[in-house]
Amino acid sequence: MNMQSLMAQAQKMQRDITKKKEEIDKMNFEGKSELVDVVINGKKEIVSISIQKDASLDSDDLEVLEDMIKIAMNDALKKVDATVDKELGSYGGGALGGLF
Repeated sequence: MNMQSLMAQAQKMQRDITKKKEEIDKMNFEGKSELVDVVINGKKEIVSISIQKDASLDSDDLEVLEDMIKIAMNDALKKVDATVDKELGSYGGGALGGLF
């Protein structure tokens, strides 16, 4: 394989990766816990946080609610990472070294 062909393949792969990453960035990922739903986009930016209305929730439950938000956020972030791995894994798996 000559150098021009290799460079053309590398440029195509770079365009494909960039396109796929842009698609993922536009996607929404929902994380859930018992009382909290969190939606983030593929850029890992918070889109929305919804707290379930629960009559038994009072100010003493704030610490529990904070934990529920953390659980929901981590759930949504894991979904972003899983989608990036799934969609971009064919471009070298771990060889991208945290590029995204």
